[in-house]
Amino acid sequence: MLVKNWMSQPVITVEVSDTIKLANQLLNKNRIRSLPVLSEGELVGIVTDRDLKRASISETAGLESHEIIYLNTRIELSEIMTENPITVTPETTVDEVAKILLKHKISGVPVVNDSGNLVGIITQGDIFKLLISLTGIEAEGVQIAVQIEDKAGTVKEIADIVRSLGGRIGSLLTSYDDVPDGYRNAYFKAYQVAPEKIDDLINLLKEKAKLQYVIEHLGNNQPSIVRMMEE
Repeated sequence: MLVKNWMSQPVITVEVSDTIKLANQLLNKNRIRSLPVLSEGELVGIVTDRDLKRASISETAGLESHEIIYLNTRIELSEIMTENPITVTPETTVDEVAKILLKHKISGVPVVNDSGNLVGIITQGDIFKLLISLTGIEAEGVQIAVQIEDKAGTVKEIADIVRSLGGRIGSLLTSYDDVPDGYRNAYFKAYQVAPEKIDDLINLLKEKAKLQYVIEHLGNNQPSIVRMMEE
């Protein structure tokens, strides 16, 4: 999963000489949280909604409203932006980006190509879209969580059970967090399993793995049916 397939583009940018007022207008109009800052076409900084809020508080404390308006049209972004922002390339993986955002507590990073040109921006929102795509949460189906042995063939056993009931596996995610040695958690999204076969699915899964939960996503904005398994 590469950044180039999930980044937002074209990028909404500002110039170093632009003002707080303009930056606020762009953020609000486009419902975004950060703006790359350019100088003669070159990326030189980034300004976020937090930067603008801090600047507004520090610059306008105790002032009259007309003075606040005046300052917001005079303070340039070069005074408040973060210089030399963290960047990634189109070939960076999305999981690397997620690690960067978490480590630095930021909402997004500009994407630059080998020539140093700004070609996109990838944000928390883009990563959420990827997660939704991977899990298939918006589609009707059954989400299955099981703890399986970490050895060859265990994933196939679960997939075979789903197929035996007329279904198919649409997505699979695994994790080694909070599991005993030699095991892993696996999260499947299965499609085309008839509602009347869910009980059969649960019973067959219990024979092969430690079943944690089964969730029926019914689609059409209907509430999901959650079946938690007893420890």
